[in-house]
Amino acid sequence: MKIQGRIVDIISREIFNAELQVEGNKIVSITKTDQEFTNFILPGFIDAHIHIESSMLVPSEFARIAVKHGTVATVSDPHEIANVLGSKGIDFMLDNSKTVEFKFFYGAPSCVPATFYETSGFTIDSQQIEELFKEKNLKFLSEMMNFPGVINEHSEVLNKIEIAKKYNLPIDGHAPRLYGDALKKYAQAGITTDHESANIEEAVEKIKLGIKLLIREGSAAKNFDSLYKILELYPDNVMLCSDDLHPDDLLKGHINILVKKLLKLNFDIFTVLRAATYNPNIHYNLNVGMLQVNDYADFIVVDNLENFNILQTYINGNLCYGAEKMLINTIKPLPLNNFEADYITENDIKVHAETNKINVIECFDGQLTTNKNVFDAKIIDNSVVSDIENDILKLVVINRYAEKAKPSVAFIKNFNLKKGAFATTIAHDSHNIIAVGTSDAEIMNVVNRLIFNKGGIVVSDQENIYDLRLNIAGLMSDENCEEVADKYSKLNKVLRRMGANFNSPIMTLSFMSLLVIPEIKLGDKFLFDVKNFKPMSLFVK
Repeated sequence: MKIQGRIVDIISREIFNAELQVEGNKIVSITKTDQEFTNFILPGFIDAHIHIESSMLVPSEFARIAVKHGTVATVSDPHEIANVLGSKGIDFMLDNSKTVEFKFFYGAPSCVPATFYETSGFTIDSQQIEELFKEKNLKFLSEMMNFPGVINEHSEVLNKIEIAKKYNLPIDGHAPRLYGDALKKYAQAGITTDHESANIEEAVEKIKLGIKLLIREGSAAKNFDSLYKILELYPDNVMLCSDDLHPDDLLKGHINILVKKLLKLNFDIFTVLRAATYNPNIHYNLNVGMLQVNDYADFIVVDNLENFNILQTYINGNLCYGAEKMLINTIKPLPLNNFEADYITENDIKVHAETNKINVIECFDGQLTTNKNVFDAKIIDNSVVSDIENDILKLVVINRYAEKAKPSVAFIKNFNLKKGAFATTIAHDSHNIIAVGTSDAEIMNVVNRLIFNKGGIVVSDQENIYDLRLNIAGLMSDENCEEVADKYSKLNKVLRRMGANFNSPIMTLSFMSLLVIPEIKLGDKFLFDVKNFKPMSLFVK
């Protein structure tokens, strides 16, 4: 196969007219020519950190859409499904990934569960981590979210890190709002990346300690505007990622969006493309071609270097996208799950008033971090209830893996719902049931529909109930992206009519149970003080 165009060589940092010769899955020659071409050929994009499960699509379906945007590979952490199904879930991701021409590179989940203070479906210990590296050809130790465990030298946490070092594999980090001596100790443990920086100062401190910085632009967490200047300061230490990307956003674009944003800000073309291709390829030792002779034939063809319209995507010499058609087929896998929760009553989530002051989780649009604030409780008949007028709503988390589990209840500010409730089993990282609502009756309704569906997303506007079933681990659908995105978009439209003003309220809710993101969160057992890494009381006494 021969491909002609203007080669964008990110290794030699030059652009030239040439003919590319591909035999099998490799590039065998690149011959410069005097003939002028208008199209450009460049390496395919790599997402340096993503949880495929958060697209609500199985890997093969994710790949079908991603190639349209010029993505040829992902560095994927399967800890979402591992928290639900353990190694069986990882096997599902690996097996489904092999059914399509796309380069998925998976890590061994380091935090299943993310902390010892919550209930997950499975636990992956250090012995299992070693087995995963031996048997599954995994490429790295996935994000070490339990940074307090690293800093406090928890033996099991350090054992996992030492196993990764034994196999000479990178160790991904996760260190939001971590500074000074604590960050230094975290870095010295062997952490090599971080995608949780909120500002340039935090990013620079991490890079100076030897940690590679990932600029993240996902569906809920968006750090591009705060961090893009870091690429100019430390171009060889920056990669691009999405972390969590919902299906409607995936249809719109992927890493190509970040590339175009950076180019519009007048960044050097080679610096940008290296962050999107070369830097993750080198850091993780991936088998992704960089448009060199003897490389795998992984490349894309674009119309120009301004609009970056993807004309073709090749992986291992195979055309995966061309003529505005995705050439990867939708594959319908068999569903699998882990779900034991029982229906609840309003009485199960009632909160007896102990004082008239409560600790409230304050959440923010586009951020996974929260603040802790103290507010007056709204008390009716000696019970604390949702305070719609002051936008302080009841938040509930329920263990999905056990029958008759007692719900955990707290209160949250800024969702702005004026009526109804919504719930989901996308609840990082243990993926229990999480719900927020304007009344106990509405919360009960959406939770019970979710239990009936055995996972997914449910929204009630008091008049109707809308849902999206996720029949694979309560995280992913076996439908195609267009169908899932359409249903998901409709849920968001209903939520906006109910008053929700976040860009992605469902995604934001899904992170309110993640006990390793400051400042306070709600697990299935209790309200949790992330800063001091211990349970805390709902009531201020």
